[in-house]
This record gives sequence, C-alpha cells and structure tokens, in this order.
Amino acid sequence: MDTARIERVLDAAYLADLESRPMDELRSMRAECQELEVGLSYLRRLVQGRLDIVNAEVGRRRSGGEAVDTAALVQQLPEILADRGRSPGVGRLPQLLAPDLADTEPDTAELDAIVDAGVLTRLGDRSDDELEALCERLGDYERSVSERRRALHERIDTVQAEMTRRYRTGEASVESLLR
Repeated sequence: MDTARIERVLDAAYLADLESRPMDELRSMRAECQELEVGLSYLRRLVQGRLDIVNAEVGRRRSGGEAVDTAALVQQLPEILADRGRSPGVGRLPQLLAPDLADTEPDTAELDAIVDAGVLTRLGDRSDDELEALCERLGDYERSVSERRRALHERIDTVQAEMTRRYRTGEASVESLLR
C-alpha cells in the first residue's frame, strides 16, 4: 500500500472545492478512499492477530500454564484468533475483506519490524518485559492504523454526502447512471 497515496488522500487539499468537481471525479475519489480503507482494514487485522498471539502468551504465563512449542501454538491459533465479538466504534460492513494484492498489497514492513513471524514462534524465549513491550508497540501501531482508517471513513462520508446532496437537489440524476 502506497503510504504517500494515503497521505495525499488524508491531506485537507484532497477535499478542497468538492462542490465544483464533476460527479465522475467524486465517484473516483470515493472508490480510491474505499480501496485504501480496505488495505488499512486488512493491515489492522494483521496487527490485531499478532497482538492476540502475544497476549495469549502473556495470559498463559499469568495463569501458570505450560510453555508451548510452535506446533502447539499453531494448534491453538483458531482459538487465539477467534473473533471475540464486535469492537467499539463505527460499525461498517466491509465491502471487501482483503485488498486486491496486485494493486494495494499492505505494507507490513513496520509491523514486521515490531514483531515478525519468527518472533511469534519464539515468544516463550522472551522475557515478561519484552512481551509487555511488544504488546505496547503493537497496540500503538494498531491505534495509528485505526486513526488513518477512521480518517479515510471521514473522507468517504464527506464525498458521499456531496454526491447525495447533488442527487437531492437535482444537480445530478439517477437516470444519468443508467445511460
């Protein structure tokens, strides 16, 4: 995913003069924002998955459970990664669950720098302090991704509101879409 593209879309100038832009441009803007949001949503789920795995190790230690090897960790992944219900926030149904990887493959370099798959398979070798630091760094990164995602939702809503306004006022017609 192109970070510069996200920053361009999140810049205030992206929404400047929205009222004077053609409908086709508004549709393109909305589609671009939605595409970027799908990529960030996917990245956020990757971060949350890794955070869940680290938290499972923290919980295992706190409960006095026995250390697990990689094979046991893999067997526990469905339980660790199971959706535990709806998180707080705006409830939006995703249009896509994953980005089109050919166009918007999420950049996981920052996530991998925090905790990559190799670290996840050796969590038992980490100290409690190292695990707490991993949880904190992952949590901070998840919040950063979520903030950008929320900002994209605001962009989508703003562009959609302008399109809706035009249909309501008659500046645009549904019939034009059918031609």
